[in-house]
Amino acid sequence: MELTILAASGRTGLALTRQALERGHTVTAIARDPSRVTVDHPNLRKVAGDVGGPLSIDADSVVLSGLGTDTPGVLFDGAKAVIAAGPRRIVWLGAYGTGPSAEAAGEGAAVLAKFFGDRIPDKVAADTAVLEAGGTVFHAGVLTDEPAGPGRTVGLDEAPAFDLGAKVSRETVAAAMLDEAENPRFAGRVALPLAG
Repeated sequence: MELTILAASGRTGLALTRQALERGHTVTAIARDPSRVTVDHPNLRKVAGDVGGPLSIDADSVVLSGLGTDTPGVLFDGAKAVIAAGPRRIVWLGAYGTGPSAEAAGEGAAVLAKFFGDRIPDKVAADTAVLEAGGTVFHAGVLTDEPAGPGRTVGLDEAPAFDLGAKVSRETVAAAMLDEAENPRFAGRVALPLAG
């Protein structure tokens, strides 16, 4: 499968890139500085790109985004650029407790409001655009850099209350996002990658 990975030099993006190649996919890794994509493989093409401008994405590709930012507006700009490029599918990483998952997260959503502050509207706008385009948005909780462990993916109807102690590794999230790219179960919906 042809996969395009946004923010491929970030911690989640690197996990997505490495695991996608291990699964036998052909990967275009997009990063502002492609030399920071520390994976090498014959099926990997590293491309300089910034989501603030037009993106060149193959129409047969499935886009997976590990994009995160401290700057409001970047996520929504990225979502619009990806949608405009017209890929086959989009699998987007968001934050549990924002937008559609805020109600399911319960009181934990207030904690996120303090942490993300003025970036929440950007996250919600990006997620909404991806969902309206038929993509899947993964709302992950607190991420760790631990190895992949057993995980499961659920919809919002099975979402647990937000718990700062309930962490999930980036490796587990990457595996769940790749599973969705290969076998879509949550098209047009929010999915939650959970540990165990």
